[in-house]
Amino acid sequence: MSTAPNRPAGPDHVWSVDEHLEDILTTIRPLDPIELPVLEAQGCVLMDDVVVPLSLPPFDNSSMDGYAVRVADVAGASEEYPAVLEVVGDVAAGAADLVRVGPGQAARIMTGAPLPPGAEAVVPVERTDGGLGEGPAAGMRARSQAPEGAEGQVRIYEPVESGAHVRPSGSDVRAGDLALAAGTVLGPPQVALLAAVGRGSVRVRPRPRVVVMSTGSELVQPGEPLGPGQIHDSNSFALTAAARDAGAIAYRVGAVEDDADVLRSTIEDQLVRADLLVTTGGVSVGAYDVVKEALTAVADEDEAGGGVDFRKLAMQPGKPQGFGSVGPDHTPLLALPGNPVSSYVSFELFVRPAIRALMGLEDVHRPRTRAVLRTEEPMRSPKGRRQFLRGTYADGEVTPVGGAGSHLIAALAHADCLIVLPEDVDSAEPGTEVEVVLLG
Repeated sequence: MSTAPNRPAGPDHVWSVDEHLEDILTTIRPLDPIELPVLEAQGCVLMDDVVVPLSLPPFDNSSMDGYAVRVADVAGASEEYPAVLEVVGDVAAGAADLVRVGPGQAARIMTGAPLPPGAEAVVPVERTDGGLGEGPAAGMRARSQAPEGAEGQVRIYEPVESGAHVRPSGSDVRAGDLALAAGTVLGPPQVALLAAVGRGSVRVRPRPRVVVMSTGSELVQPGEPLGPGQIHDSNSFALTAAARDAGAIAYRVGAVEDDADVLRSTIEDQLVRADLLVTTGGVSVGAYDVVKEALTAVADEDEAGGGVDFRKLAMQPGKPQGFGSVGPDHTPLLALPGNPVSSYVSFELFVRPAIRALMGLEDVHRPRTRAVLRTEEPMRSPKGRRQFLRGTYADGEVTPVGGAGSHLIAALAHADCLIVLPEDVDSAEPGTEVEVVLLG
């Protein structure tokens, strides 16, 4: 959901990176919460605190296969003088009717099984004869050779302290504890905890549905042969993957030809499954930049807030950008440039924060740090523009990867950060400390 984008200045206004980002983040609103089954809530942001309804584990249980014993009965036990105990029964995981362990007795117990009444500790089966009467080594074979019905005697070859190999009730979390705080992104461990405390569903902000489409009659799908003047469509793949990495449910639309009517129709068809639309290509000033034409027609200018604003930004790469909303629900749309590096850098700076904002996250930005520039030659930057160069970061140092060209996909594939040169800098000398946006 979005509100009306800001429209400061006129068509010749050159926006700063910060102005454009602020406009996006003040316009986009988090998605409305929904109740989802726990497994379907993976990747979503939790709306409410989850309090533990019962302790975990809910009962004292064994952490080993072995024998549940009383401490006094095995005091002083050794391989030379084992403690010989009467086996009174089996205790399996999930057992409800538990045998009682009295003086001189033991119960064979499995991992995860409740500690039976009277028992104080568990002796691992490896430190017993497993009830086979064949000495210490027999305990290693006990699982496969011991009789089904636990009976007879077992020899214990070492003493144990109270609580040994026992997981106490509440040793993980106790009833009334805060299991997960509102705002938590639910990953696999959090899903496991929710299931463990008995939650079948939770209230979350859903993962945003992001539709990505590239434009250009020259684009061919990977796997298909190239004709004269054609290139494979990489942008839609890169941006779809980036949207998924940001936490979205992303849909890639095949490349749309340079036809405003076709593009407009495609956008209208995709609105039904989009919380955010992302286009790449066709936002410059060329004769075939049909995105502007199509979005001008598809935008609902009659209702407050409709329309897409195309802008020039004081940045390199990524000078041409578009932002606004389309359709009856004012679905937010970001129009990115078509050069591969420009497109990806624009995604990281603007689309990723928008996705995180739709999720309701407080921190929507990639982490940033300062690093020493390692390069043999000074790095040049056009004054008045904020430049973002690809680099690799390690141990407080950053090394440029490739050149400044916005078409250098191979260099982008080897980068794990963006080197930021601000608007008032036209040259960065080797050894200079620079700002770095970490992409990993």
